[in-house]
Amino acid sequence: MIWQDEGYLLSKNNLDENSIIIEAFTLKHGKCTGKVYGGSSRKQKRNFQIGNKIYLNWVTKNENKTGYFKVELIDPISALYFDDKKKSVCILAATSILKILLPERQTNENIYFLFEKMLSELKSDNWIKFYISWELSLIKELGYENVKKINYDKNVKKALSFNRNLLMENFIIPNRLKFPLFRNILEKYYV
Repeated sequence: MIWQDEGYLLSKNNLDENSIIIEAFTLKHGKCTGKVYGGSSRKQKRNFQIGNKIYLNWVTKNENKTGYFKVELIDPISALYFDDKKKSVCILAATSILKILLPERQTNENIYFLFEKMLSELKSDNWIKFYISWELSLIKELGYENVKKINYDKNVKKALSFNRNLLMENFIIPNRLKFPLFRNILEKYYV
């Protein structure tokens, strides 16, 4: 099986001296995991920053086995925010949430485009408002329809706490998942 798609890097882990395993959230193939040979090389390392937009070529002999990616960088999003801790943590929080909540190989273009829009809004001064709205939209897309937008009146801490409670009650606790560390860190910035 062979396919090509665009996506965002959700996670990476070293496999051996030269290879890594990545998880990417793709437009047409959902969340996918695969090996990247040479992914830990000095030449390739910069491509594998969490949140970067990448172009993936997927190859596997059997659809039920872990495949191999060849990856090209489309947009080095993470590098734009290396000097901004809050925005960097925001990217890590969002990708961590997608990593634990999205099912493997299930396409969801709405979630993909919502995530893409949220990342593009990191350039704005009011980026945290877009992040908060993204979380609420994600919760709705994942099936919890009774979400009402709260008027946070610049009380970011209250809005983040409200979203955290929704995530915990509807997804994290029932599925015995661990709440993402970077999401907790993001919330602590707004005490």
